[in-house]
Amino acid sequence: MKATVAGAPVSFGVFELTPDGAETVSADEMLGALVETGYDGVDLGPAGFLGEGEALAARLRRFGLGLAGGWVQLPFSDDEAFAAALPELESALRSFVAAADAVGGRPPLPTLADDGSAARRAAPGRGAEVDRLDDAGWDRLARNAERAVALVRAAGLEPTFHHHAGTFVESPDEIDRFLGRVDIDLTLDTGHLALGGGDPVDAVRRWGDRINHLHLKDVDLGRLRSVVAAGGGMREVWSSGVFVAFGQGDLDVAPVMAAMAERDFDGWIVVEQDVLNGPETAIDAFLRERTADQQTNRDALRAWL
Repeated sequence: MKATVAGAPVSFGVFELTPDGAETVSADEMLGALVETGYDGVDLGPAGFLGEGEALAARLRRFGLGLAGGWVQLPFSDDEAFAAALPELESALRSFVAAADAVGGRPPLPTLADDGSAARRAAPGRGAEVDRLDDAGWDRLARNAERAVALVRAAGLEPTFHHHAGTFVESPDEIDRFLGRVDIDLTLDTGHLALGGGDPVDAVRRWGDRINHLHLKDVDLGRLRSVVAAGGGMREVWSSGVFVAFGQGDLDVAPVMAAMAERDFDGWIVVEQDVLNGPETAIDAFLRERTADQQTNRDALRAWL
């Protein structure tokens, strides 16, 4: 297997849902922690967190890290909203292209995802029950996803699609339907697959030829089921500590990595441990804890990479 292992800002509490008023780990502190613990790349995180344009490229060069990809969430099933969101995709593509040109090595994969709906985000894992997308909605979703794919390829990069809890592409059946309609390969996310009712080893067998990006995370399924049973939505999932360091949850990393190795996977493996820190968090202690977790996570992959 020729994969490259990257970390992610979300593992340090930095993503779009970071609470207002919460102190956050700085970009340089996070990148320093990733270098210290043995990672070779990083996911982009929220727009601007790592800088933009030359500032982004210079920061990556300074730390000797490649750019694995980055999250671009778009309302594919709503034509008007999708058109309004296209400048966000175009801005992200400029950052990806600048980083790819300046850093070299394995190129980043812009990571496209559906925006879902408020009803779905409030009921992770039960999206088809609470807000089923009709055939016309699927037609819009596929058509707009193809438009986004074409824009990414026109920029000289290869996209990937991230199935995600709380969106219209959440369950294994929905992933099947999406892949049957859209010419794009898949980001397999082991944590969101668990939320959507799937099994990661089965997923590698099922979609292995279409997996070009891997988001690897461990999940405490007991805690996850408790949050969902209590009516929690995605914010509650993220803030409840459902995603844990490898070996502390219910994902057995070994068979997933073995299945990917059997396919001689040649791409980015982004280790993610989604956490949210509140306003009361002591940021220095939080950084030490997150760094220790990322050392645990990186060490768990040493048998393969």
